[in-house]
Amino acid sequence: MEGTSNIDSELLVTDKKNKDVRSGRFPQERLLRLQQIYQTLKPGNESFQVETVKRIQNMSEAIDFLRSLEELNRWSNKYVVLDCPTDMAKDIVVSHVRDVTLGRRTYHYLLSGLIMDDRWESEVIEYGAINITGFRIVDANRPHVKDFLLGWHRLDPVTNQGAGRESISAQAALTYDAVFVLVEAFNKFLRKKPDRNNVRRTGNSSQPTNATRSLECNYSRDVVTPWEHGDKISRFLRKVEIEGLTGKIRFNDDGRRQNYTLHVVEMTVNSAMVKVAEWTDEAGFQTIAAKYVRLRPHEIEKNRTYIVTTIVEEPYIMKKKSENGEALVGNDSYEGYCKDLAELIAKKLGITYELRIVKDAKYGTENPDVPGGWDGMEADIAIAPMTITSERERVIDFSKPFMSLGISIMIKKPIKQKPGVFSFLNPLSKEIWVCVIFSYIGVSIVLFIVSRFSPYEWRVLTISGGGDPTMSGRNDPSLQHPHTPQGSPHIPTSSMANDFSIINSLWFSLAAFMQQGCDISPRSISGRIVGSVWWFFTLILISSYTANLAAFLTVERMVTPINSPEDLASQTEVQYGTLSHGSTRDFFRKSQISLYSKMWEFMNSRKQVFVKTYDEGIRRVRTSKGKYALLIESPKNEYINERLPCDTMKVGRNLDAKGFGVATPLGSPLRDSINLAVLSLKESGELTKLMNRWWYDRTECRHGDKQDASRNELSLSNVAGIFYILIGGLLLALAVALLEFCYKSHTEATRAKIPLSDAMKAKARLTIGGGRDFDNGRVSQLLRPSKRDWDYRGRPGAQQYAYSGVSYSDSSAGESPAISLPTPPPPPLMAPPPPPPRRPPRRSVTFADSPLKSPKKVFSRFPRRTSSVATLDVAVPWTPVSPRHWTMRDGKPEYVT
Repeated sequence: MEGTSNIDSELLVTDKKNKDVRSGRFPQERLLRLQQIYQTLKPGNESFQVETVKRIQNMSEAIDFLRSLEELNRWSNKYVVLDCPTDMAKDIVVSHVRDVTLGRRTYHYLLSGLIMDDRWESEVIEYGAINITGFRIVDANRPHVKDFLLGWHRLDPVTNQGAGRESISAQAALTYDAVFVLVEAFNKFLRKKPDRNNVRRTGNSSQPTNATRSLECNYSRDVVTPWEHGDKISRFLRKVEIEGLTGKIRFNDDGRRQNYTLHVVEMTVNSAMVKVAEWTDEAGFQTIAAKYVRLRPHEIEKNRTYIVTTIVEEPYIMKKKSENGEALVGNDSYEGYCKDLAELIAKKLGITYELRIVKDAKYGTENPDVPGGWDGMEADIAIAPMTITSERERVIDFSKPFMSLGISIMIKKPIKQKPGVFSFLNPLSKEIWVCVIFSYIGVSIVLFIVSRFSPYEWRVLTISGGGDPTMSGRNDPSLQHPHTPQGSPHIPTSSMANDFSIINSLWFSLAAFMQQGCDISPRSISGRIVGSVWWFFTLILISSYTANLAAFLTVERMVTPINSPEDLASQTEVQYGTLSHGSTRDFFRKSQISLYSKMWEFMNSRKQVFVKTYDEGIRRVRTSKGKYALLIESPKNEYINERLPCDTMKVGRNLDAKGFGVATPLGSPLRDSINLAVLSLKESGELTKLMNRWWYDRTECRHGDKQDASRNELSLSNVAGIFYILIGGLLLALAVALLEFCYKSHTEATRAKIPLSDAMKAKARLTIGGGRDFDNGRVSQLLRPSKRDWDYRGRPGAQQYAYSGVSYSDSSAGESPAISLPTPPPPPLMAPPPPPPRRPPRRSVTFADSPLKSPKKVFSRFPRRTSSVATLDVAVPWTPVSPRHWTMRDGKPEYVT
């Protein structure tokens, strides 16, 4: 605009009298503007002097230029004119405020153009720390502008660039007004000449139907032919009068805008943006008695959202997990000590805030490689575990400490435990105890099984007497056959007994496990194998248990290898380090205390001791087996000690005393209010409650005698070998028992001249049900026929069974059964009868010392069982008898009952 140079010249002369413009940012076209300013100065007015002019291309060149001026004269007032695009002007001002080598109160920026329409004070926190003067063309107090900004704020910034904000740039506002000027001009033109709106579309082009020539936009020609209606449109444009965002829009006959106003605004330290003057094309520059609005604690801007930055670190800030699976957004997506502290401070100040995570995950240290010389947090407020230091205090303001702390030493916790009620169980883990119980039960069952299968575990028990002195119980009525009358002669009866019943097997296993004696012991090879492997198992287990129990009893007397900073500095076996950046590292680097200087030399000579994050350092402490110590701030140390796996601890005193503070930009109006809020929270005990809530109420460790007992437990892998030996021994015992079974069956089958399968079946019945009736140590019961070996013969009133010439009658009247045998020859008593005609010879067996044919049917009556002693009824026809129990009747042998 034409009046811009007049504004600059009058402003510099009137408002900045007798001041030197020490520097400027002027490309070539800006130099022409400066020349025009000089030419428009009125004769006799005091002029200003431009001391230095610098043409720059970016922000870094501008900061370097200002640094050179600072070195020449640090304490003089400097007025800097920035004639550059908006983004570059913002970067220069922000970098200036962040640069610790540049002053602030001695600088005053004049921003040419309409840069201040971007509402800098709400977007850039550094503007409250330096003096800035600029121009605005959009008056936000006008009703038309308020309505527009309300709709502008509601638009989606994704689809509408620049929307969604509370302000609009001057360029966007002027573009908005220009479009409406064109619309208004063309509407008036078409309303007056409606025939000019007739066009015919052919393909992608529009052809007028009113013989109007089209406008040719051919820049390759030297001559541009104006549009035949251009002059008419120009006249209509000059006649437009509308109310726009930049004020009332009118043009003079030359097409220049007239009757517009530029607002001169100013920002100073601890002050909001205020209007100090205005310029119009008619009245010129006019100053206004500005009332600087000091942003005191009770006058904080309530209608804006403050940016609170922090860093993700437990327990200060953590990602919050949704309980119902819904995605959390905004401030609700975080939790922790700093989140609660921000809520309390915001409630005290009556403001709203938005929580943002710092981009570079750094707290902030001096770094020459980044713009401004510092890295770290950028926001209105920084609430984080950030230590108050003198270096940081130079570039930001801190509140009163909300937490006191110091550098502490974290080491891996030695394993210790006090004996408790069940401390004898601690040397072995729970899984081992469970395996031992199942092993005990399994061994007892296997011992019972192999004792039943092995014939060597059975012993003879005589229960009847008579003519045989070994059968003293033959007249016992309880042992008589139910069909045998009282006083009748008895057949000698024997029984088998097995010591290893299931109860006795459990007792033997328990006695062996307790390393005590027992009144029974296995006699078979398989049983002795079971006992041997069980003894070996208990020997190793008890020995390991005893040795580990002794270690548990002495662990309480163990001491930590490091107890103080002096212990760390006086040794080299245990390495120690800090974060590779931050105040803890700077403390050792700059310390003048000999002890800490020695520790710094140790750490600096071993770069591997530094860690990038706390998590890395804590993980290193836990995995280094006590060979690494981390120098960490005491609150973090105490928090980690309360978290699983509870294997770290704090030792010794704190190396220093400092505090965490809430950080704000230099000159921020929030500082005093935050100070009062922090002091109020500390006095009311709210800060102590927050500490307990996030440190100790959420502890995952047990503060008792058993909290570290699992550290010294024997795992299953440590004693797996003895379990393998046990399982192998049990399988070997079962295999040997099976071999014994087969071998004994083969021996009996060979002796009795019967098939091996019949002998094995008989022994299987003996294994399941037990047995009795031994003949010279051999089981004659094995030869007991089955029901199919009997021949059924029916007659009225009675049932008759034949067994190879032996008859057994069962009267329906309940008479005693009779057994008849074929006529025996002279001694021996019984002779084998001739085989029936045309019947193939059958296998013969020895029955009552006489060979008999195999029966065609079997009638089997199983004996009763009493515990491990098996009793067989004596009146069955297959019981072996002596010749004296037989008599001859009618030429046929008959059993006397």
